Amino acid sequence: MSWRASSRSAGDRLRVAMLAPARNHIAPPFSGGLESMVWHLRNQLVADGHDVTLIAREGSDDVDDQWSLAGGRWTPSELAARDHSMPSAEFMTEHHTYLSAMRRLAAVGRFRFDVIHNHSLHYLPLAMADTCDVPMLTTLHTPPTPWLESAIASATGKIGGFTAVSDFTARSWDRLPEAPAVIHNGVDLAWWHPGPGGDRLWWSGRITPEKAPHLAIEAARLARMPLDFAGPISDPAYFEREIRHRLGPDVRYLGHLSGAAQVDHVRRARAVLVTPTWDEPFGLVVIEALACGTPVIAFGRGGIPDILTCTRVGRLVPANDVAAMACAARAADGVSRVEVRRFAERRFSLHQMSRSYIEAYRAVVSTSLPQVVPHALAP
Repeated sequence: MSWRASSRSAGDRLRVAMLAPARNHIAPPFSGGLESMVWHLRNQLVADGHDVTLIAREGSDDVDDQWSLAGGRWTPSELAARDHSMPSAEFMTEHHTYLSAMRRLAAVGRFRFDVIHNHSLHYLPLAMADTCDVPMLTTLHTPPTPWLESAIASATGKIGGFTAVSDFTARSWDRLPEAPAVIHNGVDLAWWHPGPGGDRLWWSGRITPEKAPHLAIEAARLARMPLDFAGPISDPAYFEREIRHRLGPDVRYLGHLSGAAQVDHVRRARAVLVTPTWDEPFGLVVIEALACGTPVIAFGRGGIPDILTCTRVGRLVPANDVAAMACAARAADGVSRVEVRRFAERRFSLHQMSRSYIEAYRAVVSTSLPQVVPHALAP
């Protein structure tokens, strides 16, 4: 759907097509940090006076049917489905979803939009970027994948500009035409507001091995502190194998919480534990906690050291070192919650992120404009 604000002149207003990841809805409660970032950025851009058309999965907030990523409406014929080379149904659905979206953008995009902001993790938007006649800005939310590297390497026309969510992510993309600008994710500082703290530790995220809540449970028990945690169970086998038997009065799984409930728990937490066993590209839960004034104890890998740069607001500990995490958690009471909040205000506001993306949009639009040759110099 296209939102319109009337407080700015038409010359200041940008018309943005925001192409979202297709696997999850862009609506709270969010499946992950990527979905949350897209949803909040869209809303802030509108508040800043710009038109935003969200191109996202059916069921996302306020998505018009004409711009929904509706790959599920297509199924292969019976003969095609029996073909031995047929990829998985999930692969084909996502492929058809983005193929349809890019064809529609190619047909009407230049009449509707000034810029396409690509958040997808799929190769087709990049592979088809030069068919749209609309400049594209791609935000790199993950380290490189062979699909995306192939699309970039094979591009014959203008592929647009790139940003990355952290210095770590930017460094990992070493095969781009030029290094991507870094725009950190931001949070709504009015929504994630300071709280009093409390006695219990907190963990949140998708319940998967790479997020490793079982390590947060081990660290909390070593520290002899109670832990609450929440998030969607994305890997039920992992939950049954590693989590269920660890639950008890001191360790409570609270389900997949609404946004307001999540904020309340973060505000009242003694500290937030962040335990990735992979190189997290950014770590939105880190800045959500900082905005609440809650100190963060995190494994120092991936993009998290780019965020948690001040020892006065939290601690980085070696990856998988639950003993070091437990020790840091016991020392969390010595952290000033006021200073933690101020750190977030200086570096990770939603308004600051929106302003940075508006500058990036204008840059990619200006570089895509045709060069005008003065009449006197024309051949």
